[in-house]
Amino acid sequence: MNRLIILGLLIFLSPAFADEPNDLQSLLEQVKNDRSQEKQALAKRESVFANDRNKQKELLAEASKKLEEVEARSEFLRKSYNGNDIEIARQNALLREKMGALGELDGIVKQIAGDLDVIIDTSLVSAQKPGRDKILNVLSSRKELPSLQELEELWILAMDEMVESGKVITFPGKIVTAAGNEIEQDVTRIGVFNAVSAGRFLRNLPETGKLIEPGRQPGQRYLDMAQDLEMSDAGLHAFPIDPTRGAMLALLVQVPDLKNRIEQGGLVGYVILFIGLVGILISLERLFVLVLTGRKVNRQLKNKNPENNPLGRIMQVYLKNTNVDTETLGLKLDEAVLKEMPKIQRGLSTLALLAAVSPLLGLLGTVTGIIETFQSITLYGTGDPRVMSGGISQALVTTVMGLLVAIPLLLFHSLLSSKSNTLVQVLDEKSTAFVALLAEKNQTNNNA
Repeated sequence: MNRLIILGLLIFLSPAFADEPNDLQSLLEQVKNDRSQEKQALAKRESVFANDRNKQKELLAEASKKLEEVEARSEFLRKSYNGNDIEIARQNALLREKMGALGELDGIVKQIAGDLDVIIDTSLVSAQKPGRDKILNVLSSRKELPSLQELEELWILAMDEMVESGKVITFPGKIVTAAGNEIEQDVTRIGVFNAVSAGRFLRNLPETGKLIEPGRQPGQRYLDMAQDLEMSDAGLHAFPIDPTRGAMLALLVQVPDLKNRIEQGGLVGYVILFIGLVGILISLERLFVLVLTGRKVNRQLKNKNPENNPLGRIMQVYLKNTNVDTETLGLKLDEAVLKEMPKIQRGLSTLALLAAVSPLLGLLGTVTGIIETFQSITLYGTGDPRVMSGGISQALVTTVMGLLVAIPLLLFHSLLSSKSNTLVQVLDEKSTAFVALLAEKNQTNNNA
């Protein structure tokens, strides 16, 4: 039926695509040719469709085969995964069991690396050999177990620190001076305890790894030891060792010097020092005068000619009054001795007053310091002892200053009083001797 429809369409449409036949025979031939061409086209299309259908079957078979293979592999991998999962759990349990001692070793290594890192950072050897603690930073922070090579490096670093602690080495290094300037000069390192350069002590700054020169240095005798050590080439030399690796030096340079102590005394301390200075000047002046006067008096005792000294002036009074009676001469000599006493004893009362006032001023400073301490406690409480240190320092320093001024002044007063009393006693003795000499002379004349 379909073929008849197609044949009819071809007959109907054939005039549009071909030349019009001249007769029915030509039309029949044309229809036959068209039908033959159509059969060939249909056969060709059927052949292509059959080929495509066969290819599709082959592809479908191939895909089915691959699917079976993939499903088989998936099943195999699933079984392998389950088996591996079980094996991993077993191996992890075995690993935890075997790593029990190694885990403890790892903890010990990390602890040792951390402790050694602190020592290396603060060590003076690091100023000579910078950057030698890299392995310590790795071992102290890493989670994996250290290798044998890393353990050897850790051991070598610890041994190097112990060996360097027994050496005295001079090396060129960078120094930050007290003024803040960075210079490069030779540094002498005494083990891991001290470092000196140009006769001055140095400290290691762990944050920067540089050597700094403290603004204040230890006493001069320590600086002399440092200079002698730097200038020597060999031999034994006395030198102070800081076993705390700079902590004692830091505390030592923070100890207040004499200037700071005086400043801690405040106004009362300056008054005490002024009194002490005045007392010392008076004492020295009086000591010089009394010693010089004593020498003149001793020389006058050996010379009968009166000179310009207390004993010579009393002798002049005697020589001018040899014709009077003994009572009158005694009165004149007593008057001459009384005139000489103020010159001899001048300044002793002032010195005694200063010696008595000094401890009282020290007590005044103590009271004012305690008052300041209580004011600080009232304002800031007792949480920070440094708040109270200012008042306590003033109280103690002024007390010490008062005693340090009073004790020497008392000693000077005692010494000067003794010398002046000795001179007055000599004058009294000689005046009495002159009266006795006149009395003896008068008695001789009366007997004659």
